Amino acid sequence: MGQFCSAVYTRPKSFVISKNTVRRAYQYVKANCGICGVDGMSLKAFEENLKDNLYKLWNRLSSGSYFPSPVRRVNIPKTGGGIRPLGIPTVGDRIAQMVVKLELEPKLEPIFHRWSYGYRPNKSALDAVGAARINCWQQNWVLDLDIKGFFDSINHELLMKAVRKHTDCRWHLIYIERWLKAPVMQPDSTLEQSSCGTPQGGVISSLLANLFLHYAFDVWMVKHCPNIRFERYADDVVCHCGTEQQAKNLLENFRQRFYACSLELHPVKTQIVYCKDGRRRGVYHKVKFDFLGFEFRGRQAIDRKGNYFIGFNPAISPEKVKDIRKRVLEMVGVQAVRLVA
Repeated sequence: MGQFCSAVYTRPKSFVISKNTVRRAYQYVKANCGICGVDGMSLKAFEENLKDNLYKLWNRLSSGSYFPSPVRRVNIPKTGGGIRPLGIPTVGDRIAQMVVKLELEPKLEPIFHRWSYGYRPNKSALDAVGAARINCWQQNWVLDLDIKGFFDSINHELLMKAVRKHTDCRWHLIYIERWLKAPVMQPDSTLEQSSCGTPQGGVISSLLANLFLHYAFDVWMVKHCPNIRFERYADDVVCHCGTEQQAKNLLENFRQRFYACSLELHPVKTQIVYCKDGRRRGVYHKVKFDFLGFEFRGRQAIDRKGNYFIGFNPAISPEKVKDIRKRVLEMVGVQAVRLVA
């Protein structure tokens, strides 16, 4: 990609932002693809006048005149029922968010907890599932936490307090606040003002969400429950306890902790589970849980000597199997229509 520039003399900018960083941000956004925002401009259309579009964005960011467009609300059906509301920024806003992310992420990554796996470099959902598998063998009980509407519930004041602990860059703070306050355009084209939350689907939202839960959960765990292992993938959290009573006490503490952080645990999806396998005795109501698309429960396995036993292990969840089957049937149907045509 060539340089983007302007032959017109411009006044000194309010903020020093590298054009190279804007170019790098565009490359990342291009690699991630994505759908149109409220302006209807696709990535392909943005690229038709790429140099000018990148220059205009850099100029607005550098001068302090950048204000984001409303976020487009898209409702995605969940595998287990219900909908997942996504907020889709415009292409230009995604690039702008990536500019800040590229500068802020290297500062935050070293402070994040090693058991935080979501949306981080060199960490994956499978890493979290593997760690949960080992910890379920070592501890008898699991506290499966579900934060109700997490991305839509994040307290802006608390989030900005966390952001300010790690950057005093004025334009970082200004633009993050503007993104948080950007209105949401509903499917019926009505605008809804944003007083809390960060749109799930925004480029910088995952980083901000991780930072919020780093202080709301990870740091709290290290201070108050240093001996309890956990896996956290964004707002999906599993804690491993030695006894049922320990899990119950921890759950009550979490209710209070999250309430103080303006969050609420889902009353139905949050559960205490016994990791029942061939070694563990007793009859319990809940003996399985889902984590990142995998169902953990007692399953038949074979040891090194060829003997069968029941181990507490993960496998793809039934809901995910249904989802994959549905997608395959849709793909086969589309292909069949094309062949007939």
